[in-house]
Amino acid sequence: MIDLHDLRARPEAYQNAVANKGVKSDVLEFLKLDEERRELQQHVDAMRSERNSVSKQVPTMQGDEKAKTIAAMKELGDKLKEKETKLTQVEEEWNRVLLTIPNLPLPNVPVGHSEEENVVIREVGTKPSFGFEPKDHMTLGTALDIIDVEQAAVVSGSRFAYLKGDAVRLQMAVIQYTFATLADEKLIAKLIKEKGLNLKAKPFVPMLPPVIMRRDVMDRMDRLQPEDQRYQLPEDEQVFVGSAEHTMGPYYMEKTIPETELPIRYIGYSTAFRREAGTYGKDMGGILRVHQFDKLEMESFTTAETGADEQQLIVALQEHLVQSLDVPYRVLQKCTYDIGKPNANGLDIECWIPSQKTYRETHTSDYMTDYQARRLGTFYKTAEGKKLVHMNDATAFAIGRILIAILENHQNADGSVNIPKALQPYMGGQKTIVPRS
Repeated sequence: MIDLHDLRARPEAYQNAVANKGVKSDVLEFLKLDEERRELQQHVDAMRSERNSVSKQVPTMQGDEKAKTIAAMKELGDKLKEKETKLTQVEEEWNRVLLTIPNLPLPNVPVGHSEEENVVIREVGTKPSFGFEPKDHMTLGTALDIIDVEQAAVVSGSRFAYLKGDAVRLQMAVIQYTFATLADEKLIAKLIKEKGLNLKAKPFVPMLPPVIMRRDVMDRMDRLQPEDQRYQLPEDEQVFVGSAEHTMGPYYMEKTIPETELPIRYIGYSTAFRREAGTYGKDMGGILRVHQFDKLEMESFTTAETGADEQQLIVALQEHLVQSLDVPYRVLQKCTYDIGKPNANGLDIECWIPSQKTYRETHTSDYMTDYQARRLGTFYKTAEGKKLVHMNDATAFAIGRILIAILENHQNADGSVNIPKALQPYMGGQKTIVPRS
C-alpha cells in the first residue's frame, strides 16, 4: 500500500506508475473519494461532538427547553446516522481503489510496456559446446529414469511430475548446498565488500514456512491476484502459496522489530502451487511450467536506508549460486511493466537452456520498499519512533528449473550427466548420473 501523504503531494507520479506498470487503477478517482471521505469525516466528527456536548447539558435542563433540545438531538441523530452510512460507503470504495494503486518504481527502472523491453545487464559464463545434438531435459530424465510425467498425468493430471532416484538426491543436494552457502557469513561479508554495500554480514536463517495461508493475509501481501492462478480452499477462506515468500513475508505482520535486530534474513524451502491458468500450450512438456514445484526463497527485512543495498546483495548471492553450478546465465533489469504492482524494482536471472538455444527465467529478485510492510503493519523501532521496514524477496533456486539447467548444460554424449562439483559433497561424492542399463 502506498504512502497517502506522498500520493496527495504528487499524484502525477502515481498516475505515471499506473500507466507504466499497466495496472488497472484510477488515481484521480481515488483523490475525489479521498476529498469526499475527509469532508464527510469532518461533518460526522462535528455532529458527534455537538451531540456529546449537548447530551451532557440535557440533565440540567427543564420544561420546554429540555423537550426542544431532546427533539433537536433526535433530529441531529438521524442526520448523523445518514452521514455515517454515507461515510461507510465512501470508505469502502476509498479503500478498494487505494489498494489498486501500485508502488512507485525506482528511478533506475526503465519504462517499458512488455517483457521485451527488459534490459540485459550482463551475460556470465561460457555456453557449452557439444560435439553432438544436445538432448532436452525430458529425454535425459526419461533415459536416466529420474523424471516421469506420464504416470504423474495418470495420477494427478497434466503438468505434474514424479522425480525419482538421482533427481531427488540432486534436489536434496541443491537444498543443502543453498542452506550452507547462505549461512556463510564470510561469503556474505566478501560480497558486501566487493559491492561496496552498507550492510551487516548476517546469515540467512533456514525456514520451513506453511504452504497454506489465510486468504486475507495473502491479499495483505498483495499476492492474491491474479486469483485464477491460486489453488483455493473456499470453505476455509484459505489458499495454497504460489511461492515460499507468501507465508514468509507476513511472519512479522502487526509486529514492531527493534532496529538493532535488522537486517533479518530467511532462506525458506517449500512446495508451491500455481494453476497456470491461461497458459495452455505454453511450455507443456517436462517440468519447466508445472502446477506443483519446490522453491528455495530468500526473504529479508531491513531499514529504509539499506533496502536497495539488500537487493544488490541478494542478486550477488543468486549469481554466486548459479556460477558455482557452472551454468551460463544472464541478468536482466526488468522494466516497469514486468516488475509487478507491489515492486519498486525487479531483476531476473535467466539460465542457458541448450535444447532451446535460449535463456529461460530461473530467478527473480523483488524489492518492495515499504509497500508490503504498510499493508502488513510491519515496523521497526528507532530512537525517533516507529518506521516501516523495507522488504525484499528473491529466488535462491526454483528446483525444477535449476534441475533442467543442470541436466542440459552438463550432459554427455552417452546420455549421462555430470554433477556440478559444488553439489558432489552433498551427494556422497557422486560425480555422474548414468543411464539405466
